Amino acid sequence: MVNLTMNGLEIAFEKGASLLEAARFFGIEIPTLCYNEGLNPYGACRLCLVEVGAPGRSRLVSSCTYPVQPGLIVRTHSARVLKARRLLLELYLATCPSSKIIQDLASKHHVTRVRFKQKNEECILCGLCTRYCAEQMHGHAIGMVGRGAERRIGSAFNKKSEDCRLCGGCSYICPACQARCQGPDEKSAVCGACLNLAPPCLDDHDDAMCYLDPCAACEMRGER
Repeated sequence: MVNLTMNGLEIAFEKGASLLEAARFFGIEIPTLCYNEGLNPYGACRLCLVEVGAPGRSRLVSSCTYPVQPGLIVRTHSARVLKARRLLLELYLATCPSSKIIQDLASKHHVTRVRFKQKNEECILCGLCTRYCAEQMHGHAIGMVGRGAERRIGSAFNKKSEDCRLCGGCSYICPACQARCQGPDEKSAVCGACLNLAPPCLDDHDDAMCYLDPCAACEMRGER
C-alpha cells in the first residue's frame, strides 16, 4: 500500500494504481472523456488533470496515467485545476458542441461561453473507439491516422477493414456520438439547459471542498 495525501486527507491505496482510481475509490469524482475502466489509460482529453506537489511547487498531471506515490500531495479540485478544466471544456465545446456528454460536463463546471472558433467536428480524438476495437474486440479495424492537425480516426489505406465485425462498439463508447438534447439555442456552442451554479467553496478555500458530488454545503445553502 502507498500512503499519500489527497485533498488534505491521508489515504492509503494499492501500489501501481493511478491517482484517478484512488480518487474514485474514495468517492472523489474527477471528470474525463477518454478514460474507461476496461481499457488502458490514454491521457488524451486531459480533463482528469489534478495538482500534485506542495503549494508553490506543484504541477498539473493527468490523474489517469499518474501513479500513486509515497508522500504525494494531491489536490483534485483546486482553483488552478478547475480553471484548467474549464478552459479545456471550452475547447471541446468549440470542437464538438453536438456532444451531450461534453455539454453536460460544461454545465457542471459552469462554462457559459466559448471564446474559440466553433468547428462542429464529429471527433475529439479521445481514442476510446480505437482502444475498444483493439483491446476488447481484438479487431484493430481502426486506428489513429496522420499527425498534428491532420490526425484522425481511420482504417488502413482508407479502405474498409476485413477485421471489422460491425459490433457497433466504437459508436457506443464514443462521447461525441451521443447527441445533445438541443437546448434553448441549438446554434450556440453552449447549451446551458442543465447549468449548475458555480461552487461557492472556492471563494474561501483554494483546495475546493466541492469535490463531493453533490456538495453537502451547497445542498444546505440551497444553491444547487
